Amino acid sequence: MPERTGILLLVSGPSGSGKTTLCRRLADEGEARYSTSCTTRPCRPGERDGHDYHFLSREEFEKKIAADEFLEHATVHCNSYGTLKSEVSGHLAMGRDVVMDIDVQGASLVRECQDACIRRALVDLFVMPPSEGELRARLTARNTDDEQTIALRMKNALEEMSHWSTYQYRLLSATREEDYTRFKSLLMAERLRVSRIHDEHTP
Repeated sequence: MPERTGILLLVSGPSGSGKTTLCRRLADEGEARYSTSCTTRPCRPGERDGHDYHFLSREEFEKKIAADEFLEHATVHCNSYGTLKSEVSGHLAMGRDVVMDIDVQGASLVRECQDACIRRALVDLFVMPPSEGELRARLTARNTDDEQTIALRMKNALEEMSHWSTYQYRLLSATREEDYTRFKSLLMAERLRVSRIHDEHTP
């Protein structure tokens, strides 16, 4: 019987787009494995090591770079972030889908990867609010940030959104349920692509 290779669903989007919620829900429902990133930034209240991130010291992170353990890594605001190959490659080879919540810088590095397995598996999606007004409404909804912080987050989000056209797919956010239905439908459609199916009996 034909077997399917795993899909690497790479998801980016600005803060407030809902991308992390989409990725986590897909993993919680058993549809894909969530790729947990490594970071050197401190663990925030409520976060769990191994769930939200693999929290590493600077020395530990550098050792993994030297050992070529990262699929991609980058420094953002003085902290390092990276995706371990062990979180991705082995699962793809076994036909398991992997979902990555990653920023535009990391996404660009993954696209540059020359590993044939990664290149064959890669599907990328940019999630974004339908308007700047909606983006600002989402960023202010928690009422926890001052105006200066909100302005900075808006600036960063708009800069990220300028990269949406470099992705294969774009999802303009609506309600949570509508977003998830379309998000999951994309994965289901990619699973049906003939190029992802190989027959072990075919020479």
